[in-house]
Amino acid sequence: MHDIELTLPGQRFAARTWGGESLPKLLALHGWLDNAASFDALAPLLCRHFHIVAIDFPGHGRSDWRPPGTWYHYVDYLSDALAAADALGWQRFGLLGHSLGAASASMLAGACPARVERLLLIEGLGPLTQAPEQTLGLLQRAFAERGAAADKSPRVFADLDDAVTARMRANELSRAAARMLVERGVRLIDGGLTWSTDPRLLLASPVRNTEEQVLSVLRGIRAPTGLILAEPEQPYMPRAVMDRRIAQVADIEVVRLVGTHHLHMENAAPVAAELLRFRAAII
Repeated sequence: MHDIELTLPGQRFAARTWGGESLPKLLALHGWLDNAASFDALAPLLCRHFHIVAIDFPGHGRSDWRPPGTWYHYVDYLSDALAAADALGWQRFGLLGHSLGAASASMLAGACPARVERLLLIEGLGPLTQAPEQTLGLLQRAFAERGAAADKSPRVFADLDDAVTARMRANELSRAAARMLVERGVRLIDGGLTWSTDPRLLLASPVRNTEEQVLSVLRGIRAPTGLILAEPEQPYMPRAVMDRRIAQVADIEVVRLVGTHHLHMENAAPVAAELLRFRAAII
């Protein structure tokens, strides 16, 4: 494993890499409020077969925050992924995504099918959606939260263990999994440690696609796709909705494994085994 930085005009991505550069390329995209360390348990099990680069999305981990006055919206993460691939000199590449990263990866694969050669997804296929009649309320909430955010002080932890405990409570993570994320996700300030993530990530999104819009994009995916879902499913990913999304992707295989939302961190071996099986099936 090596830590690297990708420097582009106006932005800097922190990243981690595994595997030889001559191997098939895999850009790894983490979940909301996570960071590249999300793949610390999984990537070593895959790196004999892939050259993996896991980026910290802007506002996460050790990457730069977005400029003042801007939003964090999932569609911008698609541009971030393409910018990272361009900085690496990758014209065609695979995508490995978890949660928000899986949502972003699947939408990017639909929008830019010529760039994406394989799609490996964990706990995500398309972003959260809204009914049209919810648009006004969501936009009003987003602006209200944005105005109040400037008055909030950062949460301060006495030491790393305190931050790890807080992260465990927030996501029902084991201590080992939480520690992976926290070690890359905090920074020193006067009085202790605070999250390195941009507080604006906690604000409501100003707009979301409708379900029909997401289905339209998913129909554009041309890459062979492997999707791993945890059982029981998350309440915000009901099976009926997910099954309808799966039906839009022409070449997809779905596996459900017993585990939590962060199953690739908590029990990486079976997840890696399924991803490598997907790989073998499409060679």
